[in-house]
Amino acid sequence: MTNFQDTNHPTTDNFSGQATDQQEQKEIVPPSLQHTLDNFKDCVDLAHRTFPSISVDIVYFDHLIGTEEFNNNVIVPLSNIQLWNIQELFKRSQFQKVTDSKSLIKGILDGQAAIFHQTNCYLVNVNKPNARSIQQSETETVITGPHDAFNEVASINLSLIRRRVKSSHLKVIKLQVGEITKNDLYILYIDGIANMEYVHELVKRIELIEVDAVHDSNMITQYIDDFPNSIFPLFTTTERTDAAVSKLTGGRIVGILDGSPSVFSAPSSFFEFLESPDDYYQRWALGTSLRILRFAAIVITLLFTALYVSITTYHYEMIPESLLLIITESRSRVPFPPLYEALFMELTIELLREAGARLPTKIGQTIGIVGGIVIGQAAVQAGFTSNILIIAVASSAIASFVIPSYVMSASLRLIRFGLIVLAGILGDLGIMLGISYLIIHLSGLTSLNTSYLTPVAPHQFKDWRDVFIRAPFWAMRKRPSQSRSPNEVKTRQKK
Repeated sequence: MTNFQDTNHPTTDNFSGQATDQQEQKEIVPPSLQHTLDNFKDCVDLAHRTFPSISVDIVYFDHLIGTEEFNNNVIVPLSNIQLWNIQELFKRSQFQKVTDSKSLIKGILDGQAAIFHQTNCYLVNVNKPNARSIQQSETETVITGPHDAFNEVASINLSLIRRRVKSSHLKVIKLQVGEITKNDLYILYIDGIANMEYVHELVKRIELIEVDAVHDSNMITQYIDDFPNSIFPLFTTTERTDAAVSKLTGGRIVGILDGSPSVFSAPSSFFEFLESPDDYYQRWALGTSLRILRFAAIVITLLFTALYVSITTYHYEMIPESLLLIITESRSRVPFPPLYEALFMELTIELLREAGARLPTKIGQTIGIVGGIVIGQAAVQAGFTSNILIIAVASSAIASFVIPSYVMSASLRLIRFGLIVLAGILGDLGIMLGISYLIIHLSGLTSLNTSYLTPVAPHQFKDWRDVFIRAPFWAMRKRPSQSRSPNEVKTRQKK
């Protein structure tokens, strides 16, 4: 059974005015049928059914309830009861008596049926919202390993995690965000493994959120960021169940927002965005080679085009003589400086990428492949760009696809434009200044008050076995130092 701990959170609406909010908090309005109908005035989707023979009224939203549950728990019992015996019916466990109108209205909005009898009111949980079936993630595909992913219903997402973590130490805290939407937010952690300081800090930050609506977990992370103006994501998000469970067992905290298929985890480091579940489902040597390949991809996607601009503008002496003749011939018909040439092609690639992402799948694939080939070849023949730049831009674009996290990949692509501009203005010195500023910025970032560059800064050499390489499981005995877990040992296998 899931352990829910309710945390006090303001649920009054912003638009009602502060005076009204304070009055509602001080005065408890007893539930009544007329007051409830007045609150849902002009809501044509509200259903109101009556049983005159037993003086019962039922109010509910038809599209939020399950038909079978509603018939079995409400309609059938009320149809087979007599007025003199109705009080015995309401003693059953499914009928929860409510004493204030605010709780009653919230229950109806949560998909419960409200039953009115004389001066008493009861709620029956018959909620069964429509949801898509459990499918595999389209943004985090793997070759081996589990393929089930979260969907938009928080209860289903909780069940997917409970199915994998069969332990009473898995704790769940229920919060609420959105003054109007009132989305349920569940904070999950494993008692005895997670650091409770992080749990309290995360809950405190979420309780301070005052916004009308929250639609996705990625919005939540922006409200609780340590550095909201940074270009880098400070909380990892995932749609994969196995990835979320791995974060929990690693001593981290997971947040599930009702209505979002993504869950977030905290604290996070820069290097987590370069990890993929595939690394752990394959032999450690292959997983290590993939990790190294991703670090090489970061260097390529950041520097390849910038180095082309810098070398062809200021540093021809760095080019071998045999290659210099080819580059000179390729650029002989290009009327623009390398900086404008590179920005034009990079912008074209980004337009193609965005168009492919927004169009239907079949059309998007055609745009990406045909558009890239046709535009690239036409640009070379028209003299707008050189062949060498096409190779550099294409290599940078392909390298960005190697990074597992789309959010981190987008951040690095944006930084690439800044490095290209610096390379066009100051050459190699501009690139070095840009990289230096990037490292300084990363060193100053924190995620839930922990260093974003852990385990490099501060230095934790033992964690390198699961950062720059993927060591054998027997060698990864301890949990990540960033989690500051009270129970550090996770693997007791000696060989």
